[in-house]
Amino acid sequence: MKTVNVAVAVILNSEHQVLLALRHKHLHQGGKWEFPGGKIEQDETVEQAMIREIKEEVGLIVNATEPKMMLEHDYGDKKVCLHVHWVSDFSGNAYGVEGQEIKWVDVAKLPEFEFPDANQPIIDELMS
Repeated sequence: MKTVNVAVAVILNSEHQVLLALRHKHLHQGGKWEFPGGKIEQDETVEQAMIREIKEEVGLIVNATEPKMMLEHDYGDKKVCLHVHWVSDFSGNAYGVEGQEIKWVDVAKLPEFEFPDANQPIIDELMS
């Protein structure tokens, strides 16, 4: 089984809130909340993929990213490698470009949301 490389952006605003997006029901892990991002194409760096995906998904312009962690997870039907970056330097107003629900959430409230299992170490890092 091939591993899917994914650029994941933990987008933090000045109020210590993080941007979440609700995965469409028909997608893998659909109906769960996630940090925006997407698949890294063959000719892209992690940063290039993140900048492209964030613009395509939530309409923000990413000015700078900070690499934070790399996580591998096997869901049984799919393997992912998450390349996680913190993003606090961005411009624009976030909205669900693909019709998905998005919301800014206080970091302290993250445990109230259901995420794909691969995201738990990100939440643990944010809560620490």
